Amino acid sequence: MEEPIVQYKNIRKSFGDVEVLKGINLDIMPGEKVALIGPSGSGKTTIIRLLMTLEQPTGGIIEVNGENLWLMQNKKNELVEADDKHLRKIRGDIGMVFQHFNLFPHMTILENCMLAPTIVKKKDKADVKKTALEMLDKVGLSDKVDLYPSQLSGGQKQRVAMARALMMRPKVMLFDEVTSALDPELVGEVLEVIRDLAKAGDMAMILVTHEMDFALDIADRVLFLNEGTIEEEGHPTEILVNPKSERLKDFLTRFTNSR
Repeated sequence: MEEPIVQYKNIRKSFGDVEVLKGINLDIMPGEKVALIGPSGSGKTTIIRLLMTLEQPTGGIIEVNGENLWLMQNKKNELVEADDKHLRKIRGDIGMVFQHFNLFPHMTILENCMLAPTIVKKKDKADVKKTALEMLDKVGLSDKVDLYPSQLSGGQKQRVAMARALMMRPKVMLFDEVTSALDPELVGEVLEVIRDLAKAGDMAMILVTHEMDFALDIADRVLFLNEGTIEEEGHPTEILVNPKSERLKDFLTRFTNSR
């Protein structure tokens, strides 16, 4: 049996007195595409921020490739809090694309893509440049390599952010509502790139999204989060076309009516 690439085991997360995640159990298989849907505040983004080590869980265990993300063994074989070196090692298999691009404005898009492999992984600059040009071509921006972020549209910036994340050759890619900050006419071009990436590789994806038609098309599994728990999960058709719980039916109705 194939082992999960990511496992969340009874994960809890609180911000002050507010418990955002209430015992999440979730396995992500290699190459699996999982869409997270649900109302604002249900814990979707927190799930992926924990995996990217941008937040630390209040309780529970996260494992990547069978290794504990937030704990490590010291020289005495004792389980202790992970240090930066351990976090960087485990996080090396994970890439993330944010809502707001987070590009460096003083660098060209080629330089933005080259930065992390050159600095973090100490890779040869010529090899990194070759890979960066390949990745920018993959997202349809081979003719923009010498431009700066300010010279690009929102959709183009988001595609640069994807190319940059792909530079690290992640086994798991996280997408945090990547179209929510875009003008409506730019959403399609970004979704098309994600769709192509999903079809092309064996990279696992976790997508926080409000694009229900896209989730129906791309996901192997859809999870509906509500008040910090996974209320319903299954094949996209089950969840989005034939929902069982009243809360999910209500969410989908409200979502459809608001569009």
